[in-house]
Amino acid sequence: MIFVLGLLVALGPLTIDMYLPALPKIADELSVTSSVAQLTLTGTLAGLGLGQLVIGPLSDSLGRRKPLFAGIVLHMLASLLCMFAPNIAVLGIARGLQGVGAAAGMVVAIAVVGDLYKDNVAATVMSRLMLVLGVAPVLAPSLGAAVLLHGSWHWVFAALVVVAGALLLMAVLALPETLPADHRRPLKLRGIGATYLELLRDVRFVILVLVAGLGMSGLFAYISGAAFVLQGRFGLDQTAFALVFGAGAVALIGTTQCNVVLLRRFAPQQIMVWALVAASVSGAVFVALASARVGGLVGFIVPVWAILAAMGLVIPNAPAVALTRHTEAAGTAASVCDA
Repeated sequence: MIFVLGLLVALGPLTIDMYLPALPKIADELSVTSSVAQLTLTGTLAGLGLGQLVIGPLSDSLGRRKPLFAGIVLHMLASLLCMFAPNIAVLGIARGLQGVGAAAGMVVAIAVVGDLYKDNVAATVMSRLMLVLGVAPVLAPSLGAAVLLHGSWHWVFAALVVVAGALLLMAVLALPETLPADHRRPLKLRGIGATYLELLRDVRFVILVLVAGLGMSGLFAYISGAAFVLQGRFGLDQTAFALVFGAGAVALIGTTQCNVVLLRRFAPQQIMVWALVAASVSGAVFVALASARVGGLVGFIVPVWAILAAMGLVIPNAPAVALTRHTEAAGTAASVCDA
């Protein structure tokens, strides 16, 4: 079950990152600037965010399987549209639809965790899923580059069709319905709005979601800025940058798996508090070294690695604890946690 859920979660990162090496070729072939081509990535992220907020309530009303299957089929159709897109506008729309479809895998996987597991066990499962979320964005561009060695950028989307089709078959065969009919909610706009309002009124739930969201935002801030700092300021070549960046990913992924061991002795709330204290101290050291302009490369990467390692203990535990507070609306709660 965890293996299946992990692969469903991976559909989002694969959709976002697998085509990144093809962006220059897309810009050239469709006669647009690189900044315009990058807007297709923005479209994917927008579709992913919107899809999460829609699919969550649908899965609470219709069950987990139907929205999941519909989302994966939409992803496959959107990937086919990307393959044959005649211009950047069509490609951007298709990428947005891809994001909506990929959201189904991510939301339903987290909702199933809320259906089946509680407390420490849920946090343990989330740590396993974080392993996938950590590895998939690192591997996806390499997979895309491998496809480009043997074909045009269109084949990257053909590969995504195959991946989504395999996930659909696997979900049909191996993922049971985890939301009983008597636990489902009516599909009414007023009811959906009331559920979201209920979640937002739960102060502890909101705090946990913010903790997870801020942790992920810090992670993505590092991902987006690392190349400019490490290569531009510190002068690392591509090989050295890849090693340093990969070491940070190892720190993050490693602690998510250490979290599984820690959960045998400690509550997830305790682990989160310790990790946030460690991250805050590391962040203060980082700011002090940067302000004083001392430490050089070591003064940059060591505190950053420490922060990434701490986030590996925060990001799995925060949504797991948040989901246990609203198991009756796990799909909607999962959509808020993901978004």
